[in-house]
Amino acid sequence: MAYCLIVDDEPDIRTLVALFMKREGVTTLEAADLAEARERLAANEEIDLCLADMRLPDGNGLDLVDEIRQQRPDLPVAVITAHGQVEAAVRALKAGAFDFINKPIEQDTLRRLLRDARNLQPGRPTTNAPAETDGGDSPLIGQSRAMRQLREMIGRLARSQAPIFIQGESGTGKELVAREIHNHSSRAGGPFVPVNCGAIPGELIESELFGHHKGSFTGATRDKPGLFRAAEGGTLFLDEIAELPLPLQVSLLRVLQERRVRPVGGTEEVPIDVRIVSASHQDLNQAVTDGRFRQDLFFRLNVIGLRVPPLRERLDDLPALASAIVARLAARDQRPVPGIDPAVLQTLASQPFPGNVRELENLLERAMALTDGERITDQAVAPHPMMTGEEEPGSALGACPGFIPETDEQHDVLAALQQTRWNRSEAARRLGMTLRQLRYRLQKWGVE
Repeated sequence: MAYCLIVDDEPDIRTLVALFMKREGVTTLEAADLAEARERLAANEEIDLCLADMRLPDGNGLDLVDEIRQQRPDLPVAVITAHGQVEAAVRALKAGAFDFINKPIEQDTLRRLLRDARNLQPGRPTTNAPAETDGGDSPLIGQSRAMRQLREMIGRLARSQAPIFIQGESGTGKELVAREIHNHSSRAGGPFVPVNCGAIPGELIESELFGHHKGSFTGATRDKPGLFRAAEGGTLFLDEIAELPLPLQVSLLRVLQERRVRPVGGTEEVPIDVRIVSASHQDLNQAVTDGRFRQDLFFRLNVIGLRVPPLRERLDDLPALASAIVARLAARDQRPVPGIDPAVLQTLASQPFPGNVRELENLLERAMALTDGERITDQAVAPHPMMTGEEEPGSALGACPGFIPETDEQHDVLAALQQTRWNRSEAARRLGMTLRQLRYRLQKWGVE
C-alpha cells in the first residue's frame, strides 16, 4: 500500500492518522473538505485507501463514498463517525463503504482497518480470487441465473466489512454461502466460526458467545473466551439468529455497536475484531412485527441482505448438483461413481424438495445405498412417503423404535418430522414453534 487519503476538517485527526500511517510505511494525503478530496483523487491514481468523515464543511462524506464507488470501485473507503452514531455507520455501509471507525480514533482500530484494506489488494496471500460468475471452483454448484447472481453478489460483498444477513429456506446452503463470503474476503486468513443459535440451550448461550470467568456460575470451572473471541480477525456466522432469546438480543446489539464483549462474571469489556454474518430460514421482518425479534438488532444485522434461492427456483441446476453429490458420496464410500439415468432427473425435478439441497443429498445417499449396479435408476429415487408427505402405517414407530405416540401433539410432531425427512428446523416451522421448543419436546419424550 502506497497512499492513504484522509478527509476530515479537524487537523488533529488528520495529524493522528498521518503519524500512524507513516509508522506503517504509508504516505498520507490530506483533505479538509469534499472539494479538496476530489482534487486529490483526480491527481493521484495510486491511492489505496480513503478515510472520510461523515460531516464535512461542504457536504456529506456519503457523497464521496458514492462517487468513489462509481468511479473507482476497487478503492476501499472507510467513514469516520461520531461515537454512538450507529445509524450513520449503517447508512454508510449500505451506501458501499468498506468499513467505519468511531471517534475518538484508536490506533488498534486503524491497525485493523489498514490490515483489512491491505488484504484486499491484488496478490495478497490471504485473499482468494474473486468468486467467478461461471462457477469456477466454487462449491456453490449451478449455472442457473439465480446461482450466477448469487456468486456475483458474494464477490462484491466479500470486499466489505458490513454485517450480512442471509435469508433462505432450510437446506439451501446458507452456511456454505457464509463460508464463501469469508473465503473471498480480506479476513480469509482468519477463522470462520459457525454457531447455530437454536442448538445452544438458553441458559448457556450467553456464556458460549461472550465467554465467562471461572466461578461465575455453577459448572464454570475455568475461564472460557467465547465464540466471539474465537473468531478474532475472522468471521462469526450466527445461524438461525431468530432463535436468540430476547434478553440475548439486547446483549448482542451492544456488542455490535461497541465492538466489545463482556464475559459472564467479568467487569471489563474486551475489544473484538470480528465480522458478523447471520442467517435464518425465518422471515425476520415478520418476527419483528410479532415482537419475537428486536427491530434495532435487525437493522444492525441486516446492513446487507442476501437471499439464497430454494432448489425449486433453480431446477436447471439439478443435473450438476446430482452429479456432484453422487461423486462426493462415492469418494467417501470408496466406490466407483455410478451413472444417473435420465429418468432419475425427471423424477427429481417433479419433487417439491422442502428440505432443498440437503434433502436432495439425503435422497441420493439413500438411492446409492439401494443401488448395486453401475447406474442409479428411477426405481431407487421413486417417491417415498417422507417426500410426498404421506405416512406409512406404523412409520412413526419405525422412525422411533419403542416410542408410541400417546397424544395428538406427539403424533403431529412425529408426522412433521417424517414429512421433512427429520429436518427439525423445517418441522418446527411447520408446527408453528421454535427449534428450541421442538428440541425440548423430543428430549422430554426420549425421541432422538
